[in-house]
Amino acid sequence: MTRPRPEVQAVIDLATANFPALGTEMTDIGEVRAFFAARPTPAVSPVAVARVRDEDADGVPVRVYHGSAHESAPVVLFCHGGGFVLCDLDSHDGFCRAIADATGAVVVSVDYRRAPEHPFPAAPEDAYTALLWAATTFPGRRIAVAGDSAGANLATVLTLLSRDRGGPGIAFQALYYPMLDPARSRPSHRANGRGYFLTADHLRWYWDRYLPAPADRTAPYAAPLACTDLSGLPPAYVVTAGFDPLRDEGLAYAEALTAAGVPVEAHHYAGMFHGFLSMAAALPEAAAACETAFTALRTALEVD
Repeated sequence: MTRPRPEVQAVIDLATANFPALGTEMTDIGEVRAFFAARPTPAVSPVAVARVRDEDADGVPVRVYHGSAHESAPVVLFCHGGGFVLCDLDSHDGFCRAIADATGAVVVSVDYRRAPEHPFPAAPEDAYTALLWAATTFPGRRIAVAGDSAGANLATVLTLLSRDRGGPGIAFQALYYPMLDPARSRPSHRANGRGYFLTADHLRWYWDRYLPAPADRTAPYAAPLACTDLSGLPPAYVVTAGFDPLRDEGLAYAEALTAAGVPVEAHHYAGMFHGFLSMAAALPEAAAACETAFTALRTALEVD
C-alpha cells in the first residue's frame, strides 16, 4: 500500500500528537477545547498585511484583513474548518493573513457559532449574515467565498443560499479539502480512516454534533452532495489530498459541479493529507499548493 513520504509522515505524526482523540477516549467538548487551548504553538511571526481589525457583522463576530490599501479591493469571505465544532478566528489567523497578502483582497474571517451548543443551521446562517454584511460594507466589489474542511462546506453552502435567496452575488468559490457528506460512505473514508491526522472517528464525532437530527443529514444546506440542483453556482476551485478521508467526497463534488455546468478547476495532491495547506512552512508541496490556489483566487477576483 502506498504511504506518504517519510518527511510528510513526520509532519502528520506531529500534527496527530497535538490533536485530541475525538470519538474515542475524549468526547467532552469542554475537555476537547481545553486540550486545544493548552497546545504549544510555534513561534512564527505573523504575515504582515495592511490592516487587521475585529468587527461585528450584524451580530456575527468577524476579523477583517486588508491585504492592500486599495479602496476597491475585492472581498474573500473565509469560513474556518474544525468540523463545525472546533477552531476559531485565532486558529486560522495565519492562513487568512496568507490569503490577504497573496491576493491583496479584503479577507473577512467568520466566527460562526459552533456545535454542539449551536448545531445546524446556526453555522451557515451566521456565515450568510456575514456575507450580507460584507456585501453592504464593501459595496460594488467582487466577492469570493473560501474555506477549508467544514469551512469549505459552509463556503459552498453560501453559494447555494446566495442563489436561492437572490444574492448577494458570489464570483468564485475556493474549497480546500471540503467536508460534504455525513454518510461517510466513500472508499477514502475506509482507506484513509486512520494514520493520516484526520480520522474516521473524528469525522463521525463532528457530524454527530453538527447534525443531531437525522433528517438534516440529507439537507442540501448541510450536506451539499445531497443537493440535486447545483446549477447556476459560481466557478469553483477544489483541492483534494490523496491521504485524506474526505478525498472522495471532494472529488465527487467537483464532478457534480462540472456535470451541472459549473466551471471547476480541481487540484489533487496525491501525496498530501487533510489540512496540509496550513503547513506550508513545513512542506514545500504545501507552499507550492498555496501559491497556486491563491493565484487562482487573485485571478478570479481580478485584483490589480
